[in-house]
Formats: sequence, structure tokens, C-alpha cells
Amino acid sequence: MTSDKRPNIVFIITDQQRYDTIRALGFDYMDTPNLDRLVTEGVTFTDCHVTAASCAPARASLFKGYYPHTTGILKNADRWRRSWIELLNDSGYHCTNVGKMHSWPFETELGFDERYVVENKDRYLEGRYYFDEWDKALRFRGLVKQQREMYRNRADYRDRLGAFEWELPEDTHPDTFVGDMATWWIDSYPKTEPLFLQIGFPGPHPPYDPVPRYAEPYLRKDLPLLEVTQDELDNQPPAFKELRKHNNEIDHDSVVLELAPTHEQRHLQRAYYLANVTMIDEKVGEILEALERNGYLDNSIIIFTSDHGDCLTDHGHS
Repeated sequence: MTSDKRPNIVFIITDQQRYDTIRALGFDYMDTPNLDRLVTEGVTFTDCHVTAASCAPARASLFKGYYPHTTGILKNADRWRRSWIELLNDSGYHCTNVGKMHSWPFETELGFDERYVVENKDRYLEGRYYFDEWDKALRFRGLVKQQREMYRNRADYRDRLGAFEWELPEDTHPDTFVGDMATWWIDSYPKTEPLFLQIGFPGPHPPYDPVPRYAEPYLRKDLPLLEVTQDELDNQPPAFKELRKHNNEIDHDSVVLELAPTHEQRHLQRAYYLANVTMIDEKVGEILEALERNGYLDNSIIIFTSDHGDCLTDHGHS
């Protein structure tokens, strides 16, 4: 009986990570040594474009190979239960998911042999009552998850542009939790080849809430921010204006005035967002180390991508 020499595939996907967040791609304000390693030791595709600017449609395109108008998945919570992962599974790959996929329903098999599901940071819209692996871990420790409903009650909510401090223990941050769980799986599950391992980090999707010690270096940096003018805000298409109104609603009776955010507000938001990327980078490094010590790296393809980006107020867009 001959052994299966097909390569292992490790597919790491973040949520809403911009292209300008990897130092080795020319953005020297970033601290991303492990993503830099992937750039210098691999091949980087810099002319890719997402098929949709929201999570589930973009992800369904990646895992189906078709545009949203063909998949029929046009928004989050549209039914998504099939993918090319099924073909890998049928051909003999052991397929494991750790973290976010954003299928609907969340627990559909999608071709995986096993899933350790961690979804949106707060699932404020669809599926808010779904109890995923992260929810279970927090509940076991008697902790209440930081989430949008709590942030909305803060007196400074209007000024923070989605940027808040992670105040729970560091290891309970969703990206730390997913990275640690992926490392645990690699170290604990008997070596299996060929392997398809998908690791989905929930960040740097908003809320932008990194562990403070990762944010501090970025707060001291002069970060590149495109100027946002009131004229640019006032002359956006109606759909974008309505989106800004929706994103700034505090409750049904009060809405934030449509004013351009200050440089200080935007700098804080950008610093927190980039800090979350550095947190993920650190976990990517630990995952690579786990793959190496368990004998996977000699015959593995590592793919790192994101589902789409984030405007972060550039051009007046949230």
C-alpha cells in the first residue's frame, strides 16, 4: 500500500483585513514578522479583488469558486451549505475547521470531518443566540463576552468609531482563542495526511478591541490616514449615507450627527485595528511552529487570505 503524498493544505483566513497591513508588502508601520515570513518564503498575489464587500458572500465565493450572483449568496445569513471542501473530503483529505467560516446554518458540515465553530465577535444581527466554542469557554469561566450591545451603552460610544479596549483576560480574546485552539488541535490530533485545515480568525473585524498592550506601540506611530472632508461625506450616494446613519444609530430615537470624525478619533481606530492584526500575526507564528514540530511543514501548502477589507473611514466610508 503506497502512502498518500499529496500536500497538506492549511488555509488561514481573517475577517475584514486590509491589504496594507503586512510589513513585507511595503507598509513599514506594521509589526507582522510571521506574515512577513509567508511573503518572503512564498508567493504573494497583490492584484486580487473581492467579489463582495460583506463577509458571507465573499467567503462563499472563495469556497465555491463562483461570483455571488451565481452562488445566490448575496448577504450574511443566506443559506450556504456546500463547498469544494466536499471534493477534498471525498478524495481522502481529513478536513478540519477551527474558527470562523460564516456558513449558514453555522454548523452545516460544508465538507468538514470536524468543526470547532467560532463565529462573529458578537453576532449582533443574525444568529445572535448561537452558542459556539468561544461562548462555551467564556461561560465555563463565568465571563460575559464583550460585544456591541455593551459598547452601545458607553457614554463615549459615539466618539470611539468602534475602537474599544479588550478588558477580559488576554487568552479569552476571540483571535487568541482561535489561534490557541488551532495549535491545540495540531498538537493533540494524531497526525493525519493529507490534511485540509481551515483556520478562521474573527478579527480584525469590528469591534476593534485588541488587548491594550498590542495597541500601545501603534498609538505612538504616525499612521497614514486619508483626509476625510465634510464635503466628501455630504456628497456620497444615498445608499452610503443610509449605511452611515445605520452604523451610527444609538437607538431608535437618536442618531449621531453626520459630522466628519476627527484625526484623533481616526488614529485611535486605525491603531486598534492594526494592533488586532499584530495579535493575529503572533498566533500565525505559533500555528507555523506547531505544524513544524508535528511534521506537517515538509509537505504543506500554507494559504493566508482575508474575506474582504475595511474602509476605516477612508473616503468617508465606515
